[in-house]
Formats: sequence, C-alpha cells, structure tokens
Amino acid sequence: MNSPARLIAIVGPTASGKSALGIRLGERLGGEVVTCDSTQVYRHFDIGTAKVPLAEQHGIPHHLVDIVEPDEVFTAGEYRRRAIGVLEQIKQRGRVLILTVGTGLYLRALLEGLADAPGRSEALRERLRNRAAGRGPGYLHRLLNRLDPASAARIGERDAQKVIRAIEICVLARKTATEVLRAERPGLPGVAAVKVGLQPPRAELYKRIDCRVQKMVEGGWVEEVRQLVKAGIPASSKPFEFIGYFPLLRYLNGETSLPFARSAIQQATRQYAKRQLTWFRKEPDVEWFTGFGDSPSVQGEVENFLVGQGIATGSSYK
Repeated sequence: MNSPARLIAIVGPTASGKSALGIRLGERLGGEVVTCDSTQVYRHFDIGTAKVPLAEQHGIPHHLVDIVEPDEVFTAGEYRRRAIGVLEQIKQRGRVLILTVGTGLYLRALLEGLADAPGRSEALRERLRNRAAGRGPGYLHRLLNRLDPASAARIGERDAQKVIRAIEICVLARKTATEVLRAERPGLPGVAAVKVGLQPPRAELYKRIDCRVQKMVEGGWVEEVRQLVKAGIPASSKPFEFIGYFPLLRYLNGETSLPFARSAIQQATRQYAKRQLTWFRKEPDVEWFTGFGDSPSVQGEVENFLVGQGIATGSSYK
C-alpha cells in the first residue's frame, strides 16, 4: 500500500506572511501552492484580496485563484471538489503539496469532508423569510426549536442565516440538522496533513495590516474598484462584500472621504485577523511559530520542523 502524500497546510491571520512562506517552501522543497481562500477564487478582485502577483510568485505555481466570476456562487463544498482534483494532479507530478490557508472553513471542508447535507433551496428560504416577516421576531428560532432543539440551543436567535440553514436541512433531509452534521465524514483519503501556524505579536501584526492597507490604496485599489463598476459588476455581487471593497465604493460614490474609507478598512482587517486567530487556535495539531512567514528566522524554524516530520531532509533544500 502506498504511503499517504504529505500536505503542508500554512494557517494564520491575514498579513502574517503565509504566501511568502508558501513560496519559500515551494522553492526549497519543489512544491506547488494551493490557495485556500474564499476571496481569491473570484476573478477581477485582486488587490483587496491580496492575490500574489505573478512576478512575485518566483515561478512557483499557484492554484485555485481566479476560477469563478463575481456573479457565481462558490461554496466550501465546491472548493473541496476542485482542491481534491488539483492536489491529485500535483501528486502525480511528484511535487510537494503546500496549502496557504486564509479561510478556516475551506480547510476543514478539505481535510475532514462535509456533512451530506441537502443543497440550498431559494424557494424554501423565501417562504421562511416571508413567514418571519409576518409573524415577528423570534419566529424562525422557535420553529427551529420545534424541529431540532439541539441546533436551536447552539445557534443564536439573531443569527438568521444559520437559523434558516438549519431549518432548511431539517425540512429537506427529513432529519434534524444535528443528525446530519454529526454523521461520519469522508476525510481526505491518500493525504496526511502537517499544519504550520503563524502567530506574529499582535501589535506588530496590526501595524503591518495598517501599512499594507495603505500600500493597497496607494497601489491602485481605488482604480480597481472604479474599473469593476465600469465593467458593470453590480454592487450586490458577493465579492463586493469582501473587506475594503464597499468602503471604497462609497468613496467613489461621494459618500465618504478616502481617509475615512482607509481607516475603516484597516479596522475591519484587524478585526478579521482576530477572528482568524480565534478560529485557527481551535484547529487541532497545529505547530505554531511566533513571527511572520517572510522572516528568514521563522522560515528556518519551519524548515527544521518539517525535517523532523520527515517531509524533508537537510539535503532536500536547493
């Protein structure tokens, strides 16, 4: 029986240097990078999603970037399906699998698999929203409590999106959402993941975030948003919900100043980084490193760790 392929999953908050570390390991180990990010899959939204420009990829292939249009719906399940195919191709080329992870849900979907839950039903969701509008606050949560008390206890009354999804699963699957979500999942056959986490000091991370946002704005982010609008991409499309795009859209519409928009983006990005760290700290079996992924000392520590894991030897490095 063939031993499983080893996958290096790099997790950490935005601006922690995951991409730089991924490229470094790709160079040193002969690997290819697979992005695990819910924003970078969308075409045309480039600067604000921090895609690595081709000139900065150092010849290391990057996968699962720019694969859908802004008006398309892209889910964790679709990410898993596409990622499995890409990883298999990389394995067949004899290259090392390197995953740079910004979206923890996508990592979980890939490594653990997803519950066999029914798909979305817009018709059912619309009926539920109409009922809620007529019967007042709390109706949907009370309905969920009748259908699935365990899910109702887990999901807050104000989290309408999750409440509706849980009801949707109960109705379409004809069993409780709790039962569906607890069912055995397929995992990721043929692949063994080693997880590396980047945890820079909070003050330094926030300073880097503020500087990066400033550079993004100065480097053409406003013009990117202007061109997206000019191309006819509606403000209601999913990518305009990504951090930074709506404040810049408001600036272009004359609703706010550029300094105010920039400050709002910096604050939202810092808050997002905090949420990412909270999520990733709950991820099991992560080997954490203090510092940024573009730091030579951190890169050396990670490389030594991977040697210890048997993924590389001292002679593996170019």
